[in-house]
Amino acid sequence: MRIIKVNATDSTNDFTRDLYRGKSDFEPTCVWAKNQTRGRGQRGSGWMSNPGQNLTFSILYPRIEVEVNRQFLLSAAVSVAVVNALESFNIPNLKVKWPNDIMSGNFKIGGILIENILKNNQMSASIIGIGLNVNQTEFPDLPQAASIRMLTGITYELEEVLAGIMASIEKTLASISISNQSLVLEEYAEKMFRKDVVSTFQYPDKSYLTGIIRGVTTAGRLNVEIENSVFKTFDLKELKLMY
Repeated sequence: MRIIKVNATDSTNDFTRDLYRGKSDFEPTCVWAKNQTRGRGQRGSGWMSNPGQNLTFSILYPRIEVEVNRQFLLSAAVSVAVVNALESFNIPNLKVKWPNDIMSGNFKIGGILIENILKNNQMSASIIGIGLNVNQTEFPDLPQAASIRMLTGITYELEEVLAGIMASIEKTLASISISNQSLVLEEYAEKMFRKDVVSTFQYPDKSYLTGIIRGVTTAGRLNVEIENSVFKTFDLKELKLMY
């Protein structure tokens, strides 16, 4: 995979989208920024990172064999790939908090934001943005955030961690096919944060729900058991997991 290193950019996803614009044929490319000044997360949140201490990068990947109405499969596959890569660095208690936050225990250490480019009702390319807290040791006003250095006591070489994640993602994406999509969701479900545990959720109106995460649908909706054998599914805007 080709790597482009930049000292600073507003958003690696935006930089990568500009890189793709107008192209019909390209090789997988990773844009890695030492300083990302306006990174984006899920639900419109920002992603702030101290320059030179963490990983903020985006991967531009050509057409992946995933149907347009099942784009969550790509998100699930990438989340699993990142967790698998980090497990090789002995990061403890790794899980994926739905839909694609990377957790170590009860601490968020990373996040993923995927933007798919559609043409003729097909996914012509995907931009996979990843932020990972690596060596940063202070997160003011973010008590649930941590870095892998804080959790292990080890200072990591950013290039080594990046290489491990890229290799895992590339291997995973190259193997995705229509025939193995159910296996992707099964592996994702196995790695879900607070799966099969009684949890509290919050609705947009600030009211609460108690239930148990049982998995996800092929569309990426969260499957929650709210009573004995009574299930309901939710999308990202409908429910927030409290932890």
